[in-house]
Amino acid sequence: MPFEAARRRRRCAVVGLGARARLFTEALAGPYADRLDLVGFCDVNAHRMAVHNEWLAADHPGWEPVPAYAAEDFDLMLRRERVDLVVVCSVDRTHDEYIVRALEAGCDVVTEKPMTTDADRARRILDAQRRTGREVRVAFNYRYNPVHSAIRQCIAAGEIGEIGSVHFEWLLDLRHGADYFRRWHRDKANSGGLMVHKATHHFDLVNWWLGTSPETVFAQGGLFFYGESAGRRRGLARPYARAHGDPAADDDPFAVHLADSPVLRSLYLDAEGEDGYHRDQNVFGPGVSIEDDMAVLVRYASGATLTYHLTAYAPWEGYRVSFNGSSGRLELLVEETTWVRPDVVGSEGSSPVMHGSVADEEAGRTELLLRPFWERPREVKVATGEGGHGG
Repeated sequence: MPFEAARRRRRCAVVGLGARARLFTEALAGPYADRLDLVGFCDVNAHRMAVHNEWLAADHPGWEPVPAYAAEDFDLMLRRERVDLVVVCSVDRTHDEYIVRALEAGCDVVTEKPMTTDADRARRILDAQRRTGREVRVAFNYRYNPVHSAIRQCIAAGEIGEIGSVHFEWLLDLRHGADYFRRWHRDKANSGGLMVHKATHHFDLVNWWLGTSPETVFAQGGLFFYGESAGRRRGLARPYARAHGDPAADDDPFAVHLADSPVLRSLYLDAEGEDGYHRDQNVFGPGVSIEDDMAVLVRYASGATLTYHLTAYAPWEGYRVSFNGSSGRLELLVEETTWVRPDVVGSEGSSPVMHGSVADEEAGRTELLLRPFWERPREVKVATGEGGHGG
């Protein structure tokens, strides 16, 4: 993009106004307001768009409401509001529809991860990007975690030589992991499953760390802990479809109570009348078609291999990554929670998920350890700042 064009104010619209969109609307109305104008909202639910406008007005006195458009009027919004940039935060299976239509209208796109849910949709997006020459960026925010940047620097500097293999284990705790089984993500048709919706972060990190691309991939997974049959088998099932208004959910540590959170109440509970979406479904109820335990084996173009495992029902949350090189080993341990309190549901924020850094007595640690051949191991100190996902 020419320098002068890059400096002009750009007109931005957001499609999909769930909880995740708030990260973008707050940024657009705050830190980036000097270069971007927020000119349009688009969603299947008018109530949710009104809630976002109320939040912006409360945080920014004098704020004019952002024009709100129904999902079927997406193309009209692009034309009428002269949109340059579209931020896509809708249900994953709809990403390709909005991305392609935005590109064909001459817009650039920033999309929440995953870019899309299957290979055919990915090809459709890539074809549209090549055809239009516009830009698509996927919000892989984990690249900006300081410890992840430090890993890339260590590998690029040759601290452990040529990389032969990577071992990567990711654990979602009983609070965070369960949340994917309460909401629309539980249906693989919507999200592609956690291998797509969640692990896409992790595969992107390995590609970036190693500076290479996968050539051969084997994967398998299953529904081991959540879902109707597992709940009955282990005595965890409760007789409710959704938690709100059902006494059977009152003492269920796997339930989320929307009425307890002003944000969740306004964004989801009060919006149900329009689209009937329930944000608080039973994790051991029917309708779960995604896996909760997944394993992957990858060979990269560089010759390196990756073994990866994702568990969505762990007693603590975090991850371990180890790199074996021709002159040493690099090890990362991140404990986001060391355990999970059943009475903490994260009702203060826009999500029922709380990491250990918020629930102080659960907080863990981050350790990056360099183990060169023939030398004592040494810790790589990494400074962190404010914000989530590592600072």
